[in-house]
Amino acid sequence: MNIIIDHIKDTPLAIHFDEPVETFPLLAGMQNDKSCNITGRILGDVTATREYENIRVTGRVSAPLELSCSRCLADYTSFVDTNFTIFFRKDHAAAASSEDELELGEMDLLSSVYTGEEIDLTHEIEEQIAMEIPLKPLCNEDCKGLCHECGVDLNIAKCTCSKEPVSLSFGALKDFKVTKK
Repeated sequence: MNIIIDHIKDTPLAIHFDEPVETFPLLAGMQNDKSCNITGRILGDVTATREYENIRVTGRVSAPLELSCSRCLADYTSFVDTNFTIFFRKDHAAAASSEDELELGEMDLLSSVYTGEEIDLTHEIEEQIAMEIPLKPLCNEDCKGLCHECGVDLNIAKCTCSKEPVSLSFGALKDFKVTKK
């Protein structure tokens, strides 16, 4: 997914893409290690605009997901849909000394550098999607999870386990018996 700098003239360059997961190595890796399952193609629209010496890329990306709830372990479908803006600036690192300390400004935090005559957006697009995938996915905010004793899904059925509060601090000693000799 490359943008050729010379194609961005006075008018913005608009690109639509519809790519398989395998195009994005980070997302393919997440899918292979079972972090998530991307069930369809990655869709997006990107607009690149010249702003003085910088290139401003704004876009929207989306992907259908299948996740496993971290409370009840049920699989459910979800959807990532996110907007982003990234500024790209030409890499002039050869002119700057690497020993100088520089304070990063707001523009530096929202920007990336490019070299050559093309900008590869693959990494930025996969990062935008990866950041939107929850670390602890929930099928819904009111998910009751599983019973800690019998393992029944509390969203579907009620369990018959004792509701007495249990202190696990001495749980290992609950069946311990002392015999006198």
